[in-house]
Amino acid sequence: MVPLFKFKFHIVQNLSTEVILIILSAVVVVSYLFSILSRYIKVPSVLLLLMSGVVLRVIADANNKGIVIPNRMVEFLGVTGLIMIILEAGLDLKLSRGKLSLIRNSFFAALVIFLLSATGISAILYYLLHEPLRNCVIYATPLSIMSSSIVIPSLHHLTALKKEFLVYEASFSDIIGILVFNLLTEGEGVSAHAMSMFFVNILLSIILSLVFSSLLFLILTKSALNIKFFLVFALLIFLYVGGKMLHLPSLIVILIFGLLMNNWQLVRIPYLRLLFPPSAVQSVTSLLHSLTAESSFLIRTFFFILFGYSINLHLIADSSVITIGSLVVVVLFITRFMYLRFFLKENVYPEVMFIPRGLITILLFYKIPAAFRLQSFNEGILFFVVLVTSLILMLGTIFYRQKRDELIEES
Repeated sequence: MVPLFKFKFHIVQNLSTEVILIILSAVVVVSYLFSILSRYIKVPSVLLLLMSGVVLRVIADANNKGIVIPNRMVEFLGVTGLIMIILEAGLDLKLSRGKLSLIRNSFFAALVIFLLSATGISAILYYLLHEPLRNCVIYATPLSIMSSSIVIPSLHHLTALKKEFLVYEASFSDIIGILVFNLLTEGEGVSAHAMSMFFVNILLSIILSLVFSSLLFLILTKSALNIKFFLVFALLIFLYVGGKMLHLPSLIVILIFGLLMNNWQLVRIPYLRLLFPPSAVQSVTSLLHSLTAESSFLIRTFFFILFGYSINLHLIADSSVITIGSLVVVVLFITRFMYLRFFLKENVYPEVMFIPRGLITILLFYKIPAAFRLQSFNEGILFFVVLVTSLILMLGTIFYRQKRDELIEES
């Protein structure tokens, strides 16, 4: 498969180990400062990282210097970051009987908005690029997925209810998008057999998630060794990759494991509560949550800076890129507004502005098989959509002010 992004930069020669270490450390420090700054200026820290990468690319091009970035490195960071983000989302979500309506609303919001967006974007690509319909649908699928890697770090100033809704929706959007993408890129295509296997795989993944979660619980609560987190993380990566090789939606397993860890008090089976005491699970959950947050912060930092560095601004300036990219953004905004306004019938601001495309969209573009490539698709369209949707999110967070009743509810 031909990689989507081709990095053709000059190699910086004679960089010593000390200089490389200083650069990497400086990137982490700057990212930490961005996280602090974002709370005051209400600009998502990942957007600041993305723009930093763009600025670095401009400076490097102006001085005719640069670095060679292997595509596999960006893909590796993206996959690892996705696992950490889904796990972090599961560890953040509290379940209760009173939240069933919230979970239901967020799931259907993710599903319906995804389907409507994919339909609209497929139509745009089909009529403007004159390519095969199936290929257009495959390209539309990543562009229809809300980026949890951008949404989740951008919620700190929202009310608790809005935070939970958007975390659930972003997580469901990731999982639904990946499931549909895997279904479409299978050689068999969309057929009765493929659809039946699609739902069988989901059921199998849920069963495996319960079994695998029990194994991880044993490791975390019964092991006498202090080195546990990266063993669990290695097993999660093994599970994710193995699931993808077997065409199973393995992200469901990771999400359910996180949900079980954070909501163990809801389990009423006496044997399990005796085998895994809630106090022991709670202490491990706190440690796991802290380590996951730290790791996802580190991976997210380098991924978005590298992706920003990969953006070629000359491609974005192309008239066809601006036209198609703008139509895609309009479809994303309108479908989200229509569903939130007329189906949920609630206050849609700032939720309607949360249409960013990011890590998972980029990863799936890497994974599009060569047989389904759109020959006339300009990669600048992807860059344009990622940048513009992130800017829309930024505007939504900057101008959002909690109303008086929301402030009372929050306190």
